[in-house]
Amino acid sequence: MSIKDIMESMDYGPAPEAATDAKAWLAARGHALGHYIDGAFTGAETAAIEVENPATGEILARIPAAGEAEIEAAVAAARAAFSGWSQLPGFERARYLYAIARGLQKRERFFSVIETLDNGKAIRETRTADVPLAIRHFYHHAGWAAVLGEEFPGHEPLGVCGQVIPWNFPMLMLAWKIAPALAAGNTVVLKPADLTPLTAVAFAEMLEEIGLPRGVVNIVHGGAETGALLVRHPGVAKVAFTGSTAVGREIRRATAGSGKSLTLELGGKSPFVVCADADLDAAVEGVVEGVWFNQGEVCCAGSRLLLQEGIAERFLAKLRARMEKIRVGDPLDKSTDMGAIVSARQKARIEELIAGAAREGYRLEQAACPLPAAGHFVAPGFFADTEPAATVAQVEIFGPIAVTTTFRTVDEAVALANNTPYGLAASVWSENINAATELAARIRAGVVWINASNLFDAGAPFGGMKESGFGREGAREGLGAYLRPRTPRGPEALVAPVDFTAHTGTGGSLTGLIDRTMKNYIGGAQVRPDGGASYVVRGPKGEALGLAPVSGRKDIRNAVEAALKAKGWAASAHGRAQVLFFLAENIAARAEDLAAALVQGGAGRSEAAAEVRSLIERVFFYAGMADKDDGRIHATKPRHLTLSVKEPLGVVGVLAPDEAPLLSLMSLILPLIAAGNRVVAVPSPAQALLAQPLTQIFDTSDLPGGVVNLVTGDRDLLARTLAEHDAVDGLWYHGSAKGAAEVEALSAGNLKQVWTNGGRALDWNADAVACGRSWLDRATQIKTIWVPYGA
Repeated sequence: MSIKDIMESMDYGPAPEAATDAKAWLAARGHALGHYIDGAFTGAETAAIEVENPATGEILARIPAAGEAEIEAAVAAARAAFSGWSQLPGFERARYLYAIARGLQKRERFFSVIETLDNGKAIRETRTADVPLAIRHFYHHAGWAAVLGEEFPGHEPLGVCGQVIPWNFPMLMLAWKIAPALAAGNTVVLKPADLTPLTAVAFAEMLEEIGLPRGVVNIVHGGAETGALLVRHPGVAKVAFTGSTAVGREIRRATAGSGKSLTLELGGKSPFVVCADADLDAAVEGVVEGVWFNQGEVCCAGSRLLLQEGIAERFLAKLRARMEKIRVGDPLDKSTDMGAIVSARQKARIEELIAGAAREGYRLEQAACPLPAAGHFVAPGFFADTEPAATVAQVEIFGPIAVTTTFRTVDEAVALANNTPYGLAASVWSENINAATELAARIRAGVVWINASNLFDAGAPFGGMKESGFGREGAREGLGAYLRPRTPRGPEALVAPVDFTAHTGTGGSLTGLIDRTMKNYIGGAQVRPDGGASYVVRGPKGEALGLAPVSGRKDIRNAVEAALKAKGWAASAHGRAQVLFFLAENIAARAEDLAAALVQGGAGRSEAAAEVRSLIERVFFYAGMADKDDGRIHATKPRHLTLSVKEPLGVVGVLAPDEAPLLSLMSLILPLIAAGNRVVAVPSPAQALLAQPLTQIFDTSDLPGGVVNLVTGDRDLLARTLAEHDAVDGLWYHGSAKGAAEVEALSAGNLKQVWTNGGRALDWNADAVACGRSWLDRATQIKTIWVPYGA
C-alpha cells in the first residue's frame, strides 16, 4: 500500500475538547443567569427561558426576559454613566478597551468552548475565527480611542446605544457592537439573542474584573419583545441591529421620527461567481468556507453559486467529491467540520425550504454523511440548475444549502448577481484580474471577496447595500457611525403655507407672465405635469408671482425613470468636476437674474446677492472635491489589499426646505451629483419659480439629461411617493418634523438610506454646517473589496 493510499484511507479518531470548565462555570451559577445592569447581576431568580445545547438538546442554563422595568433601569444606568465615560481622555478609554482585549486572550479557550456549547458551531471555528476576531476588535478600537481627538476633531459621542445582536456569531457580534461604541465615548445596553446568551454573561463578569465603570455596559436578556422595548426607548440615542431584513424593517418604522441614529446589518443572498479561468479546486474550498462555514448560518454566505457554462460540470463534480468529505457531528470534536443548527425551529425552516424547492421541481444533492441522533443537524448540500426565480434562489436559507445557476458572459453574471433585493456580500473567482475587478465593481454589494470567502477584520468596513441594510461596522467608517459633529441644534424649520389648489384664472394678477410657462424638468427636457394643473406661487405680501406645476405620482415616476437612465454620470470623476466648474461659471453669468428671483420671493437685495455668491463658492467646492473624495486601502491581513471604494447611492430624492430656497436646494443637490448620484429634487413649494432659471443654467452647463430632475408641488405629498418608490436608493428630506417621521417610516419598503432635518432648520450660509466632506460621505456608500495576492 502506497503512502497516498494510506492517507486516503485513514479514519479520523476522536479529538474532543473538554467542556469541564465551562460546565463548572454554569453549575456554579445554578444554571440560572441574570441581566447585567449598572455593574450588578439581577433577575436570575426569575430565569425561565431555556438555553439549549443544539448539538445534544441538553439545557445549559435559564435566563430571564427583560420587561419595561429592566429596560428602564438599564438605559438609566447607561445614561448616568455617559457623562463620566464620554469625558474621559481618549487614553483612559483606550486603557479599558485594551484590558478587555487582554482579558479575552487570557480566557480564549473558555470563551471558545462556551460559544460552541451555546451556538452549536464547531470548536475549530470558535477558536480560530470567532474569539480571535472579537479580540482583534477590542485591540483595534483601543487604538481608535487613543487617537479619537486627532482623527475626529469637532465630533462627540451620541449617548446611549441600544444594540441587538443575532445568534449566529454571539461573541463576535458583541465585540463588533460594543468596541466602537465604547471607543467613541458612548455607553451601551446590549441585548444578545435569547438562544445564545452565555458568552455575553461571561463577558460581563470579565468587565467586573477589569473594573470597567458601572453602567458603561449593560446586558439585558429576552426575545423580540425585549428588543422592541430597547429600540423604542426614548433614552436610546443610537440603535445598532444585526439580524433579519424583516426585523430591520420593523426597527426602521419604530425609530421613525425619533432622531435616533441607525445602523442595520441585515440578511443576504450573496452570489459566488466562478469564471471559466478560475482555480476550480480553490473555488471549491471557497464554497466550503463561504457556504458551509458555521453550518451556513452566515448572513453573507455565498449560497448562490453562479458558474460559467464551460466549467460548470467539472466544478460540480469536484464539489460533490469535496462535500462527501465534510464531517458533520459533535462540535466539540476538533475533527468536526460542521456542527449543529442553532435550534429545532431553524432546522425546521431549512427543511421546509428544501421541501418547497422539491415541490417546485428542483433536486437536492446532499452529502451522505451520518448525522448524530440527538441535536439539530443538517447535511451540506446544493440544488443544481436552479432558475433565478426559484424560491431557494431568492430567499435566505440560513443553512448549509447552496443553489447553482450557470452564466455565459460577464454581463450575464452581473445581471444574475444583482437579481436580488439583497446586497451584503459577493465572492468572485477568476485568475484574470481584469474580469475579477470588473465583476467586483459592478456587483452591488457592500463587501466583495476576490478569490476568497468570508474574510473579516476590525480594520475593514463591513455592511450592506439595498435591503441588506445601511451603515458600516469596523474601521474608520464604523467608528464614525457612533459619533456626530459638535454643532448647535437649529430652530424649528420654516414651513411656509402654500395653497396647491389648481389655478383656474382667478385669485390674483399674473400680468407679464402670460407667455412664460414653467414646467417640470425631467430627463433634460421641460415637461408639463401629468395632471395638467398649476398652482399660484405668491410673494411675501400675497401677490401672485407666477404659476408652478402641481406634480403627482406619475411625474415622480417619470423623473425616477429618467434618473435611472443616466447611469453614465458616475463613470468619470474628472468629467463631473468639469461640468460642475462650468455650472459655477454659468451661475455667475446669471447671478443678477437669480438674485432678482430671490428678491421677488421676499429676500433683501444684499441678502439675495450674498446667497448667490455663497452658491457659486459651494459649486466650486464640490467641483474641486468631485475627483478627490477617494476611498482607502486598509491595513488588515498580510498579503491582502483591502480596498474601501466610495460608490454613489444611485437615485436620490431631495426635498428642499423653505429657508434660503436657492442655496439650500443646491446645497442638497451638489454633493449628491459630485459623488455620482442622480437626483429627483422638489424645490421649496413657496419659492418654486427659482427652478426655472436653474433648468436653463443646467442646460447650458452640459449637465446630462436625467442627472438632475426638478419636480414642483406639495413637498410632503411628493416625499411620500419618493419614500415608497423601490427604485429610489436614498432620500434627503428637509421640511416639517411630521414629514420627516413619515418618510423615515415609509422608507422601510426597500430600506433606502434616509437623511432628514428632523424638523429643525440648518444654517445654510455656514459652510461648517451645510457643506463639506461629511456631506460627500452621506452621499456615498462604502464597498470593501478584498484582493489577496502572492506569487
